[in-house]
Amino acid sequence: MTTNVMKSSPAVCVPNGYTQKSKDVQERGHWGTKAEFILTVMGAIIGPGNIWRFPYLCYKNGGGVFFIPYILFIFTCGIPLFFLETALGQYTSQGGITCWRHICPLFQGIGYASHLIIAFSATSYVMILAWAFFYLFSSFSSDLPWASCGNYWNSDSCFDNRLNLSVKSRLNTTLPVVEFWQQRVLKISGGIEEVGGLRWELALCLILSWIICYFCVWKGIKSTGKAAYFTATFPYVMLFILLIRGVTLPGALDGIIYYLYPHISRLSDPQVWMDAGTQIFFSYAIGLGFLTSLGSYNTYNNNCYRDCFYFCLLNSGTSIVAGFAIFSVLGFMTYEQGVDISEVAESGPGLAFIVYPRAVAMMPMPQVWSVCFFLMIILLGLDSQFVGIECVMTSLVDHFPSYLRQGYRRELLLLVLCSISCMFGLLLVTEGGIYLLQLLDHHVCSGSTLLILSFCQSISIGWVYGAERFDDNITEMIGYRPFPLMKYCWRYITPLVCFGTFIFSIIKYTPLKFSNSYVYPLWANVLGWFFATISLSLIPLFVVFKLIQGQGPLHQRFLSLCKPIAALDHSRTPSAPGSDSNPAYTELKPLTQTAELTSLAPANFTEEVFTGY
Repeated sequence: MTTNVMKSSPAVCVPNGYTQKSKDVQERGHWGTKAEFILTVMGAIIGPGNIWRFPYLCYKNGGGVFFIPYILFIFTCGIPLFFLETALGQYTSQGGITCWRHICPLFQGIGYASHLIIAFSATSYVMILAWAFFYLFSSFSSDLPWASCGNYWNSDSCFDNRLNLSVKSRLNTTLPVVEFWQQRVLKISGGIEEVGGLRWELALCLILSWIICYFCVWKGIKSTGKAAYFTATFPYVMLFILLIRGVTLPGALDGIIYYLYPHISRLSDPQVWMDAGTQIFFSYAIGLGFLTSLGSYNTYNNNCYRDCFYFCLLNSGTSIVAGFAIFSVLGFMTYEQGVDISEVAESGPGLAFIVYPRAVAMMPMPQVWSVCFFLMIILLGLDSQFVGIECVMTSLVDHFPSYLRQGYRRELLLLVLCSISCMFGLLLVTEGGIYLLQLLDHHVCSGSTLLILSFCQSISIGWVYGAERFDDNITEMIGYRPFPLMKYCWRYITPLVCFGTFIFSIIKYTPLKFSNSYVYPLWANVLGWFFATISLSLIPLFVVFKLIQGQGPLHQRFLSLCKPIAALDHSRTPSAPGSDSNPAYTELKPLTQTAELTSLAPANFTEEVFTGY
């Protein structure tokens, strides 16, 4: 990213009537290279969910036939919304909050709602990093601590899964890897009402995670873009190594067949379509403002239309390849232990912290594969985490640019936010913290909230601002008109799909459970819905607030809030090194306008004032 600090000089005339800024205020800046943008977006949208959620959903929902609803959702919701958010940021050059103030003030609450959800998710999502660090450090031992019984945390019911015991002798017993997760890592309590003591080892891992995140973001996208060179690429190296190792294990082919074998009858199950839709929203980071903030640092003529197709295909391709790496290892486990794959296939943290550690313990040189796997999980989670923090900081700086772009004020504010989030995160490293974590994840960071945010985005752009107008704006930026399906998706298809999927999720709602055994009490579910309502309620509250704040008759206030601001700053930032920006349509200006501009410029007017254009 390049930034410019304006030199001290008298105010001079610049394009669009802007005046030179004070000497200590930095320009907003843009990506230093196109590669920084690509790698940072890759890091934001490709996370642990690609490894542990998609493969399980594919297996559970009919194998190969799951690709039918999944691909359908990609082209009707995934790509259109991904493109909408990225183009919105690039067109307005604003973060996830102020972009709505510029383009559709009535829906500015969308930005506040999404950023509150980011704040909740950043506090809970970082726990994946803390757990992964704990496992990583535990991997540097002569024997993996979860591979056998006999440790101080094991119970009398623990049995060594490497022994060939009969089915009868396995009744009422637990695996050492399960006891390591529950009794050593979490030291889990009996329920959410039993908070218990603080897990100091996890607390230290949590603090370490926040320190790393802080230094990845502290210089803005200048440091974020550089960090992404490693955090976005190294997981692919690890995934490739684990894939090669997995497919060469005995029984790997059986696991891959379980993963892909099509069950056509599953297409009639509405739950399959629900899972396909929610997976798209989860994995594409839609609705949270990530893409808007990252796109806002692009040059004005960057071909974001083409970029979005590549990003979406890369995301889905990574999920599919990860399925081969995971299920080849699960096939090896069924081969070694003679059990059905349904007994070992899990989704979510259970796959990362129980199933896969159990599998690597059965391999030659298990410490090596354990280190590779948990390094991959850490890096996948790390870039998603610090991109979320960067998006919040981008929006805050865009709100108060003259104050936060001076000195070290941005870095100090970031330190305060990370410290507060870390302190709240200490609640999640208590003995009952896992219950609170699942409560937040299920209600606040769930598919339902993302569906509502995406629905509101589609309505605001497709109907209020106007799909045709936004299509014209994009044409001005990239130099050609996108495929017409995009604007029809924004107006009709995407809102209908989002609304229908949300209604179905309400109909199919079931009380939250932990490990299919512990049922959350009523007050806990009420608390979860309260947290979800806080964020989503900001959308209608800001509509009411803006209407009250306006002047004139009510209908006049409403119509004025549906209009974009009079003049968006469409100054062309210089193309970054390595950028492939396309020229926009050229508008010829009469020579008299140029003469007027020249005559207005003072004697010391130089090209220096155009460094930000």
